[in-house]
Amino acid sequence: MELSLVDRCLCGAEVALRTLSGGSRAQRPVPRPGGVAPDAPPAELAPAERRHAGALMRINHVGEVCAQALYQAQALTARTPETRAQMRNAALEEVDHLAWTEHRLSQLGDRTSLLNPLWYGGAFAIGLAAGRLGDAVSLGFVVETERQVEQHLAGHLQKLPAADLASRAIVAQMQTDEAAHAVAAQRAGGMELPAPVRGAMRLAARVMTTTAYYA
Repeated sequence: MELSLVDRCLCGAEVALRTLSGGSRAQRPVPRPGGVAPDAPPAELAPAERRHAGALMRINHVGEVCAQALYQAQALTARTPETRAQMRNAALEEVDHLAWTEHRLSQLGDRTSLLNPLWYGGAFAIGLAAGRLGDAVSLGFVVETERQVEQHLAGHLQKLPAADLASRAIVAQMQTDEAAHAVAAQRAGGMELPAPVRGAMRLAARVMTTTAYYA
């Protein structure tokens, strides 16, 4: 049964509170490094490596906070039930990433971004704007966002300490999932966004990742 606008807004508010409060729960187990026994002790990281890994995983957590905001806003403004359902399903899969990165941050003795409410609000506004332009644009925005996130995660696999197999396993699975989301949105009718829009998205992402590394 299709929810009313009021019900969708209430559900969106609940997701926002859960996302920002750290109450998200993953449906899938945290990815584990291949070839490592479940009871094997975690690899020891030097203090500098631990801080660097924590900062990178904080960036990834911020990306998942933004993903929740984007998908909730785009689901709210979707023109068809099919697009709305696709946005909701993608958001549910992204909850796993949110919980995984938060779990890894805790293991590293680090914290989530202090600016998460700002990231969420900004991403929600962008998602509303994309959704109001129609489903083809909204889905195209998902395609481009996920492509850029996939590239960003590939970069993190290069930057993470070699010994941090736990973080690497999480990031690798996230990369696989993001690529699948991009393909699904494209098949659903996502249009190719103009080059200036793609460039602006990359610039905004660079500002976010640079800031979140420290804050």
